[in-house]
Amino acid sequence: MFYETKTQHGLPHNPFKSCVVPRCIGWISSISAEGVANLAPYSFFNAISDTPPMVMFCSGGAQPHGLKDSLQNIEQTGEFVCNLTTWELREAMSLSSAPTLPEVDEFEYTELEQAKSILVKPPRVAASPINLECKYTQTVELPNTSPTRRNAMVLGEVVGIHISDEILTDGMVDLSKFRPIARLGYMDYCTVDNVFTMFFPDKT
Repeated sequence: MFYETKTQHGLPHNPFKSCVVPRCIGWISSISAEGVANLAPYSFFNAISDTPPMVMFCSGGAQPHGLKDSLQNIEQTGEFVCNLTTWELREAMSLSSAPTLPEVDEFEYTELEQAKSILVKPPRVAASPINLECKYTQTVELPNTSPTRRNAMVLGEVVGIHISDEILTDGMVDLSKFRPIARLGYMDYCTVDNVFTMFFPDKT
């Protein structure tokens, strides 16, 4: 089949998110100007550079009470943390996506333990094996087909990285020691269970 994205696809559900898979889940922790912690998952998330290390996530929706808290918090305070999501944390991650009011602390709501960050104020998810402490750099406003929503890409520089010693083998992150999860389309997710290695070809 083929369809123009500006027209109707004729399928029961929009297939776009199922065509770009798997997608990392950016479990973003931030803190409001008033000091309330926030935690929310974003499936439009990835690392985009390593010199310096940078990440991005996109906030394309709105909560019933207005714009998403993560976006407002980060633009106001200039800091956030990306926490790795794993199979063991899947239920808490899903629960943290609930459209709670801005004054609700999602760490308390999900009963997740906080861990203190070193270079930024927002807390980390203590049970997450990898946390990326980030300084906000800019927001890129994306085209938006909904007049009631803001479609924004947030960029941040990774200034500090926490890696649990338990997932290291010979100084390398060992994916066999934990199960990262990723977003697929519809309401589907996957885990990283099988890993294979391919080396770059020799230069000719």
